[in-house]
Amino acid sequence: MSLQIALRKKASALTALVTATAIALTPFSAARAQAKGPPVLRDTETEQLLREYTRPILRVAGLEKHNIQMVIINDGSFNAFVADGRRIFVNWGAILQSETPNQIIGVLAHETGHLAGGHLSKLREQLAAAQTQMIIAMLLGAGAIAAGSTQRSSVGNNGLANAGAAAIAAPQEVIRRTLLSYQRQQEENADRAGVKFLAATQQSPKGMYETFKRFTSESLFAARGADPYLQSHPMPAERVAALQEFASSSPYWNKKDDPALQLRHDMVRAKISAFMERPETVYRRYPQTNDTLPARYARAISTYLHGDLRSALAQIDALIQVQPNNPYFYEVRGQALLESGKAAEAIAPLRKAVALSNNAPLIEMLLGQALVGTDNKAYTDDAVRILRAAVAREPEAALGYTQLAMAYGRKGDYAEADLASAQAAYLRGDNKTARELATRAKTRFAVGTPGWVKADDIVAAKPPRN
Repeated sequence: MSLQIALRKKASALTALVTATAIALTPFSAARAQAKGPPVLRDTETEQLLREYTRPILRVAGLEKHNIQMVIINDGSFNAFVADGRRIFVNWGAILQSETPNQIIGVLAHETGHLAGGHLSKLREQLAAAQTQMIIAMLLGAGAIAAGSTQRSSVGNNGLANAGAAAIAAPQEVIRRTLLSYQRQQEENADRAGVKFLAATQQSPKGMYETFKRFTSESLFAARGADPYLQSHPMPAERVAALQEFASSSPYWNKKDDPALQLRHDMVRAKISAFMERPETVYRRYPQTNDTLPARYARAISTYLHGDLRSALAQIDALIQVQPNNPYFYEVRGQALLESGKAAEAIAPLRKAVALSNNAPLIEMLLGQALVGTDNKAYTDDAVRILRAAVAREPEAALGYTQLAMAYGRKGDYAEADLASAQAAYLRGDNKTARELATRAKTRFAVGTPGWVKADDIVAAKPPRN
């Protein structure tokens, strides 16, 4: 279910296709996140913008009440996909490379088409049927091979054995082509659904077309001579031509993005560039001659990340003068101070960021971290209160529980400290440590109390399957 236009090599057997597709459909797990660094990125500003992009589309698609979440993947390539029916995954590269809001909105509309069409569950049904057909074919073929072997041993004839081998190979090829054709049809249906959703929300489908067209030019050479029936996506040129035909008839084809939205989009792109790209790349994108707000934002972040705190703070303060009610400028200021070992100085800007962002839980966690990081016990109760509120709204954020454990430890509340540490370990995928800490927490709580029950749940929990 990936938007990325990637021409796949011919698989040698159906089992390879079934395995690859099963992996793609597996929900993202915390254990996998721990293996090679966190593949998921969290940022309030970016997530908020993506939610605003998808909210009207999900509403017209009938998915508004399904609590569909946006997840940013730590990958610089242009890709977006759905994998579990309740989340849309977007690479940071897709956001960075989308020059207009409409381009990434078109991508999100396409992925919403997959969700609205129930393509994941339908594909699982197709895979289950294919596996059954493959097993039957293999059993029949194996029977023929066995019979051929018996005859060959007695009369020297291997014709039946060869027929058995063919009986295994031929159905696999037919089944594989059927599955790929089904996936191509799903992609076409998602394109059409995406255009329909954009029209219903009075948005242009031109961004979706522009994105697909760009990929067409990049993949035409690779597609030359390829068998269209062996592609999981439609052949790029054909797909883009079909998209242009029905998208260009939209009454909103030439509608432009609102300038204010374009600015917010450019600010997020600048932020992503500053955090994810090398400083020399950032300065090529946003040279000193570029005095726009996004360029200044990117340079300020890149400056603090690479050691010049004083210059970075001056640049951030200049941004705050331009937009004094922008919570993310205060967040960056607080984060820069916190990561430079100045936790006490980070508290004021982070409090401001929390207030201006309507108590965004990720920013609350930063504030809690700053409060804990001061080693000032006078801040402990405030840290506990703020962090408890944050994890209540972001219950899958390990950072919040880690800081909460430290705050409880400072208070001398070791039962709650052990419980919070166990919750953090479980979310990181460290189930052994989580059970050990939860077991110890159970001994500190009275039996049957809420804390004891939560700890018992962790002890009894089975590790998620990867």
